[in-house]
Amino acid sequence: MLNDYLEAARLLREKKQSFVLATVVRTRGHTSAKAGAKAIVTEDGSLVGWVGGSCAEPTVIRESRNALRDGQPRLIRLSPPEELGKGPKEGVVEVAQTCVSGGTLEIYIEPHLPRPHLVAVGHLPVTEVLVNLGKDMGYEVTVMSPQADATKFARADRLVEDLDFSKLDIRRDTAIVVASHANYDEEALEAALATEAAYVSLVASRERAADVIQYLRQSRVPEEQLSRLKNPAGIELGGSTPEEIALSIMAEIVMLRRQGQLTPGPAQEGVGEATPAKRGEATDPVCGMSVEMASARHVFEHGGELYYFCCSGCQRSFEREPKSYLVKR
Repeated sequence: MLNDYLEAARLLREKKQSFVLATVVRTRGHTSAKAGAKAIVTEDGSLVGWVGGSCAEPTVIRESRNALRDGQPRLIRLSPPEELGKGPKEGVVEVAQTCVSGGTLEIYIEPHLPRPHLVAVGHLPVTEVLVNLGKDMGYEVTVMSPQADATKFARADRLVEDLDFSKLDIRRDTAIVVASHANYDEEALEAALATEAAYVSLVASRERAADVIQYLRQSRVPEEQLSRLKNPAGIELGGSTPEEIALSIMAEIVMLRRQGQLTPGPAQEGVGEATPAKRGEATDPVCGMSVEMASARHVFEHGGELYYFCCSGCQRSFEREPKSYLVKR
């Protein structure tokens, strides 16, 4: 089992895919998993390893996927309803566990995300500074330019000597900054806005940006793509030198990342809100646990309505006597 999850983590890192390492850190009473048990959870909800049975696993998968969306670790405590609120609350996500074992599990959810990716388009001083800032902050940095001097960008992870974004692994958390200073702004932006990158910005005056946007609109770039273009690039710091401009851009990228708007996962609606309706969750009518509908393995249709269950046992109980459980609703 140890080699299974370690090998899974290694392969995911090689593929630059996000995953969560879930570790059981404490148990009390009768639980199937013990302290030290571990599992890997991927973005699609797949789990490799062992952190508990059918009651614990859906909660671990749900909270792992939430952690991949916001990039934040969390400690979850699964315990019988009568035990809720009796332990430390700060930094803990409490979940009622109604399994007959009656034990308590505390599981640490630790997201592992690929290095954030910065694509700097250009060959002039602002791009040079962006490369150095990005590398100093731990970013994977790509320079794209048909005119770039490789000696000026020795610290970049890669140099692409054209504007073909299909050569890159562009994710939602990729930040693209076009700083070609009118040399190839339009061509670069048309290609950049066609990617799924959540941040695309243009280093240019408002007047120049307006001309570029008009050109792109006439070139039939969709309005939903144009609406994603950020100009002026960066936070307004009043800077004018390449160093100051680059600093304001990196500050904006960091701010958006910390706000959850630059994440590897799918686009989020209502960043910071996590209501069951927005997460697509249902309540198991038998045990009362929350079940993520998208990844639920146990679903049963009754009376024209779908019901979701945390495990096959709950589903079987419901199938035998659905009326007794629907009365509780």
